[in-house]
Amino acid sequence: MQRTKIAHLLQREEPLADLLIKGWVRTRRDSKTFSFIELNDGSCLKNIQVIAAETLPNYAEDIRRITTGSAVAVRGDLVPSQGGGQRWEVKASQLVLVSLAPDTFPLQKKRHTDEFLRTIAHLRPRTNKYGAAFRLRSELSYAIHRFFRDRGFRYIHTPVITASDCEGAGELFRITTLDLKDVPRNQGKVDTSQDFFGREAYLTVSGQLSAEMFALALGDVYTFGPTFRAENSNTRRHAAEFWMVEPEMAFCDLAGNMALAQDMIQEIIRFVMKDCAEDLELFARFVDKTLMGTLENIASSDFVRLPYTQAIEIIKQAGQRFEYPVEWGTDLQTEHERFLTETHFHAPVIVYDYPRAIKPFYMRVNDDGRTVAAMDVLVPGIGEIVGGSQREERLEVLEARMAETGMRAEPYWWYLDSRRYASVEHSGFGLGFERLLMLTTGISNIRDVIPFPRTPGSIDF
Repeated sequence: MQRTKIAHLLQREEPLADLLIKGWVRTRRDSKTFSFIELNDGSCLKNIQVIAAETLPNYAEDIRRITTGSAVAVRGDLVPSQGGGQRWEVKASQLVLVSLAPDTFPLQKKRHTDEFLRTIAHLRPRTNKYGAAFRLRSELSYAIHRFFRDRGFRYIHTPVITASDCEGAGELFRITTLDLKDVPRNQGKVDTSQDFFGREAYLTVSGQLSAEMFALALGDVYTFGPTFRAENSNTRRHAAEFWMVEPEMAFCDLAGNMALAQDMIQEIIRFVMKDCAEDLELFARFVDKTLMGTLENIASSDFVRLPYTQAIEIIKQAGQRFEYPVEWGTDLQTEHERFLTETHFHAPVIVYDYPRAIKPFYMRVNDDGRTVAAMDVLVPGIGEIVGGSQREERLEVLEARMAETGMRAEPYWWYLDSRRYASVEHSGFGLGFERLLMLTTGISNIRDVIPFPRTPGSIDF
């Protein structure tokens, strides 16, 4: 018999005879002639109540021994509930104890701190909060793919292993197969010619450069996958391994890029509010009571578009003390981004035309020579959630920018080739997937929206 998911049972309009459900026990309580078992299979937030009568042949041997966390399989009928709080319950005709959890099972029926649950990340998906968070992560992934497919984008799988430093910041994880106890050297330096790839290799910080190559062939493409940054930042917003959504569009300028970023964020939030309402309600009740107002504001607002120069002036004239003072030429910090969105405009903001000196080599230099066609999308509660730009399509300008930032051109010969052979204006952006999850759940720590977070000094599980 095929297993029925609890989510489907709870949505039914009619009773159902002879069904099979399997899941993990949240609680068991006994009366004189029955046991009431709250069962969850992970398919939805709500449990379903199972009524197991003492007439079942294994009632004393198995059912009365069932503990929180145990796995069971139940056959029976879906019938209207005789008690309050639920519409349906399952009257068991057979209950099999698949696996008995010991009394040391750490997720007993009480509230646990996020800090404690991070120490048992392999078990925390069984809690209401984290079950909801990771179901929502799955639904957001689907929504992203649907968004791009509906607009004719092609999904590109870009390399995880690379020789390129897309951001030029040097915060990369190196990959090697060399024997670290006997590293080959040439004139005192590590001889990478004897390594697996014959040169230095890294985990990628972005799929952008590869995606650009396909945008200049297929038109509109996107990549969605893991990226890695060896930045020793032990904060609530940073992780060493994280996922990025990176579209690239040919024949698209900065204005088109900003429009796509706004459309994407708003459509995904509307999707979550409509299709993930049950899980979203948990976060709105127990994690962030302002969550629904924030999401509704973002979904319905016109995003403010603001030149960087004007943003700096607004922050300087705020009459508010910031931990990080700003001047023209400095990057915006989270406190500045949240001031713009939450205090000044009360709406999402897109800041554009940043100083060239603080942005990577591939961003298109504006006619003023001082700024580049870059943009960041800032949202309440998070700050920056999207960073992007129009890409520099002029070969001679790109070569000059690489020299200006101290980059060697030789490893990027293929990237320069794309400008040599009929390049066109094109643009793209990167959306931090975990930050999108933080926005839609109200969860304030990136470690709590990644199944198994990788942060400085932590690589458990």
